Amino acid sequence: MKTALVQLIRALNARGWSPATSTNYSFIDEHHQCWVSRSGVHKSEFTEQDFMTIDELGVGTGMFHGIKPSDETQIHLWIYQNFPDTKVILHSHGKYPVLISQFNEDNFTVQGYELQKGFRGCSSHLDTLHIPIVDNHQDMSELCQILTTRKQDIQQHCFIIAGHGTYAWGTSLFEAQKHLETLDYLCECEFLL
Repeated sequence: MKTALVQLIRALNARGWSPATSTNYSFIDEHHQCWVSRSGVHKSEFTEQDFMTIDELGVGTGMFHGIKPSDETQIHLWIYQNFPDTKVILHSHGKYPVLISQFNEDNFTVQGYELQKGFRGCSSHLDTLHIPIVDNHQDMSELCQILTTRKQDIQQHCFIIAGHGTYAWGTSLFEAQKHLETLDYLCECEFLL
């Protein structure tokens, strides 16, 4: 898992979706241990050694005790707690979701695109999908409280943080990447319209 996720992180950086030290990533291993990206690492140089283990409070464990995880680790923990089949979480600063969030308030609504079937559970391009947009906050506890109030709106395994970026997740790295790319594609199409 680590090797494949590192390759994806570097690819997302090359795409411009993960510039500099921004964004964060996590996964649950076969022993049910959560691994999250360390803070302050440039994503073009990210390696397997840049993941660290955390406990259920987001504190580094074992040899990682005292090492700072991603600032947004609480969001990852919130997703794992509220969507328990999740195994991988990806965070992107792709431009189009950020731009879409500037022109929509609570939701990004989309319908009629074949690619929207890239979301697990969407079986037709005729479905109308509503991707939640939540306000950005520096206080992660406050942001997680907002996510809790919007949980029932989160149907496509992703959401947008206004002016910030996206979170997408799945039961595997393949599925999480599919959800992230689907959302970005739909945002680009709608923005270019």
